[in-house]
Amino acid sequence: MVIANLISYILVLIGALNWGLYGLFDVNLVSMAFAGPRTIGSIITYLIIAAAAIWLIISPMITNGVLKLMGNRDVVEEHAK
Repeated sequence: MVIANLISYILVLIGALNWGLYGLFDVNLVSMAFAGPRTIGSIITYLIIAAAAIWLIISPMITNGVLKLMGNRDVVEEHAK
């Protein structure tokens, strides 16, 4: 679950940066990378980022309001001993 949250968080940040660049400078990095806004690569990228955003909305509901981005520190300390 921590890995899925971390990957989703990174993807949503990348999507937000893309929207910021598009809003400020009219530059869409996804469209530039896939040679157009409606190519199959662009559509898949947009869908993956949207799925990551939906996961970040649903994940805290599954874990009683906690979005875990790091593992359990107690377990790490026990292995260090």
